[in-house]
Amino acid sequence: MGFAFGGLAFMRRGPYPCRLEPSMHPDPPAPPDPAALSRARRRGIALVLMASATFALAAAFAKAIGAAVPVAEVILFRNLFAIPALLPVVLAAGGWAALRTRNPMSHAARTLFGMMGMIGAFYGYVHLPIATVTALGFTMPLFLTVLSVPLLGERVGWRRGAAVLVGFLGVLMMVRPGGEGMRGEGLAVTLCLLGSVGWALAMITIRRMGEAGESAVAIVFWFAVGSAVLAGIAALPVWVWPTPLQWLLLLGIGLVSALAQVLMTSAYRSGETTLLAPFEYSGIVWTTALGGFIWAELPDAWDFAGIAVLVGAGLYIWHREVVLGVKR
Repeated sequence: MGFAFGGLAFMRRGPYPCRLEPSMHPDPPAPPDPAALSRARRRGIALVLMASATFALAAAFAKAIGAAVPVAEVILFRNLFAIPALLPVVLAAGGWAALRTRNPMSHAARTLFGMMGMIGAFYGYVHLPIATVTALGFTMPLFLTVLSVPLLGERVGWRRGAAVLVGFLGVLMMVRPGGEGMRGEGLAVTLCLLGSVGWALAMITIRRMGEAGESAVAIVFWFAVGSAVLAGIAALPVWVWPTPLQWLLLLGIGLVSALAQVLMTSAYRSGETTLLAPFEYSGIVWTTALGGFIWAELPDAWDFAGIAVLVGAGLYIWHREVVLGVKR
């Protein structure tokens, strides 16, 4: 759904530091009220859990549509129906002025990478258990770690490198190449993993755009517009008119995804990234529950073990980078 899971902390580390003039001597900030801080943290955790559950609901809507509507068409309406829901956010941020950009090519690159992610996710929802798609989405921080070396010039030490290898071992435990774990759906697994690469590249692009001064609302809004245009063009040759029920599901995907984004944004305004990011992994709980209840998609022992290894690797990387602030 533009995966909300695994790696959102990378997007929300801001605000970027600003430099004070030497002549300015701001008063030291007042110490935070412990009771207010505790309430804000509880609210942030609750919002992250709600956002993860809401994204899981959107995934279930996509699963319910299945192959009856082409993936390009689903992506079109996922973004098209989300745009009206984003308009209040745009207006609150200053309207058209907040959408002006000096980096149109960066928006184009972010849109293309995000499209990779959505194609992988929505194709996966049709052909794989939704819990598996969610778990494969957790590979995004692993790819992000690998890609940050050549693209951002970051140094990754042996501990994080080992965590990446362990994380990919978890993927192998889930899909078990050449064995029963692939269930004849190797293409779906491959596209999900390529989608995670796309999301990782999108995160790197967003980071560069943020450092260049691009507003968050512009990044989100133009991504929705650009994705709707590209998906609309791709959907024309394979267009299928949805049934009334499918229209409702498509509308639900768009509106629920927008709501989840708003909830997640509100969460990170209420609490620290270091506290909230691990709760995004609750998405695997919600999707496992929905998949099991609606479609009897129950992960086997290898799936559970692989998910545990993958999540553990992601949490280790998060702990080293966000909590300890080290790359080793």
